[in-house]
Amino acid sequence: MKKQKHVLVIFPHPDDEAFGVSGTIAHYVQNDVPVTYACLTLGEMGRNLGNPPFTTREALPDIRKQELQQAAIEMGINDLRMLGYRDKTIEFEAPGKLKNEILALIDELQPSLVISFYPGYAVHPDHDATGEAVVTALESLPVENQPVFHAIAFSNGHEAEIGVADVVNDVSPYAQIKLDTLRAHASQLAWTLPSLEKAYHEGNAEAVTRLTNEHFWTYPLKASTTN
Repeated sequence: MKKQKHVLVIFPHPDDEAFGVSGTIAHYVQNDVPVTYACLTLGEMGRNLGNPPFTTREALPDIRKQELQQAAIEMGINDLRMLGYRDKTIEFEAPGKLKNEILALIDELQPSLVISFYPGYAVHPDHDATGEAVVTALESLPVENQPVFHAIAFSNGHEAEIGVADVVNDVSPYAQIKLDTLRAHASQLAWTLPSLEKAYHEGNAEAVTRLTNEHFWTYPLKASTTN
């Protein structure tokens, strides 16, 4: 992975980082690259309340906040920002609101790399709306001030339209950190982990690939049209 000055990760929900980017985050942290994780919501509309249920809909936001904080600890992130948006409403926010918050973060942190979702290819409306806001913010900057944008895509058939990922990070040294990050999000993921972890340690090719390779698309940002 290329050396970075500062990495800004922007996702809408706790656990969005776990499968797709936690190994990459751990790599940067362990190589003394500052990482800021901006999480827009507390995932309060998450479908799962534990299996068997161990919380209520009313208590879920507090549970997921604690899980997000624990996940940040597992990855080594010291700069976790919780932006206070409501789950499943990102696409309905006032035009420009999220864009301006992202621009404020970029102005403060001066990241060389931003990581978020590829708009239109990330399945969930919150994912796509977040990616769109990131692109809009980045493209409003002069080209010379635009950080690189690595986008995550996973919708069905996306490669037919946007091609294969041009960045594949081998995060094998951080597989255990990735498992621990997934485990931190217990309310949503705990019951899926035993089989994945077992398969990984048994050398199952699909499980190994899932835990040790993280795929990104270098998003083709356009030049700013503002003066």
